[in-house]
Amino acid sequence: MVIKLPAWELREKPMPAKIYRVTLTKGEKRTLVDVIPKEVQKTQKWKRAQALLLAHENYTDETIADRTGMSRRGLEQLRHRFVEEGFKNTLEGKGKGHRPRSIQGKDEARLVSLAYGPKPDGKTRWSLRLLTEKWAALPGTDTKTVSRETIRRTLKRQQAPAIPKAPNQ
Repeated sequence: MVIKLPAWELREKPMPAKIYRVTLTKGEKRTLVDVIPKEVQKTQKWKRAQALLLAHENYTDETIADRTGMSRRGLEQLRHRFVEEGFKNTLEGKGKGHRPRSIQGKDEARLVSLAYGPKPDGKTRWSLRLLTEKWAALPGTDTKTVSRETIRRTLKRQQAPAIPKAPNQ
């Protein structure tokens, strides 16, 4: 069965106007051209450099996506970042910053000494749950609420005494 569409539906719909246009200076263009041939570069950086060059030459998003392997949304975000944050931040990409540790310095040393210290009354060893409860009750700590996972990671990093896993884990 063949469905005939009206002529107005067969015409290509015009692309929406681009809000963010990429215009590179000669120095920026030279930097991008230098990045592309190097095989050692990170793949993402190479893709961004190639996409910026093609966007500067007014290629369509579809063409740029085909040549670089980036999604159209990724290209929109790249152009936006170029206009808003500048050339350097766009080429290098967003940093993958990590959240700072919740237990640091003196608190970390205090936790390790607590784990190595005397065992709680009526128990044969410290468990993560007992350490968490004890930590919340300790005066003078910078961080009052700490998860069991944070305590486990801290003790593992410090190679503190092994704390056995619960039977159901």
